[in-house]
Amino acid sequence: MQNNAGYTRGLWRVAKTSAMVASLGLLALSGCTTLNSETGLYAKPTGGAPATDNYSSYSDALYCQLRMAADRRLSPPSVTVGRIADLTGKYDLQTGSQIGQGSTLFALTALGRAGFRVVERYDTTVSDIELAYAKAHTLSDNPELAGKAADNYRKIYEGQVAGSDYYIVGGVTELNSNISSNGVDLSAGRLGVKSTKGTFESRNYVINVAIDLRLVNTRTQEVVDIVSYQKQLVGHELKAGVFGFANGVIMDLSGGASSMEPLQMAVRTLVERAVFEFGETLYGFDARSCLVPKAKSKFRG
Repeated sequence: MQNNAGYTRGLWRVAKTSAMVASLGLLALSGCTTLNSETGLYAKPTGGAPATDNYSSYSDALYCQLRMAADRRLSPPSVTVGRIADLTGKYDLQTGSQIGQGSTLFALTALGRAGFRVVERYDTTVSDIELAYAKAHTLSDNPELAGKAADNYRKIYEGQVAGSDYYIVGGVTELNSNISSNGVDLSAGRLGVKSTKGTFESRNYVINVAIDLRLVNTRTQEVVDIVSYQKQLVGHELKAGVFGFANGVIMDLSGGASSMEPLQMAVRTLVERAVFEFGETLYGFDARSCLVPKAKSKFRG
């Protein structure tokens, strides 16, 4: 009985100590998450990098094309973008599609950079709703006059929606995960179980992504231009480590670094290169002088 009582008292002390430690931890955590009345934040966000312009290596070529068209006093045609789909079929169970689903938006941005008049066809949800409200005479540009003026609703007129002259469609058609790879593995050390040993690993690999796009005359449905471009991306991996013994202490030190060109930026680059070529067709002049080497590109991506 005495042994059992001593055992019970020991458990009680352990539980009491654990409770005190947990309480102190909660107090410490609550102190770290105190609301700052001036900023309205519980914690200062990590990082703080500013938002920057999202240029690819062909963005400046599009702006150059815009300036050349303006110098010639050309009136740009009206262009829009249909669906530029991911047709690679590459899908990961954890991260989803390997290709981003924003290629259509990339093309719309590129058209704007090249100076074309762009009409919306990608997301017409709001315009469709407002058109339906206008047809029902419930949409007004002066809602404060509701019930006071008989004709207080937005009028609908024939031909009020701007049409397009051309549109772009197509898809991302290739994603080849490893078209080339090479590497070096090195292990070195003196003979003996307790001798110091070192390892070094270096890997390089190349993948590529490709698009196929079409420029279509909206009125005739004639395909007036077709482009197919591919871009290669390179990745690097570097690892090094040391293992050994010193004065009875085991030492195991390792480190490494890796880098990979952004895949989605590569898709944007391909789309902007394609839109630049379509621009030559639509404007009707040779703009190859705008394709300066990457090293001289002002907006290098």
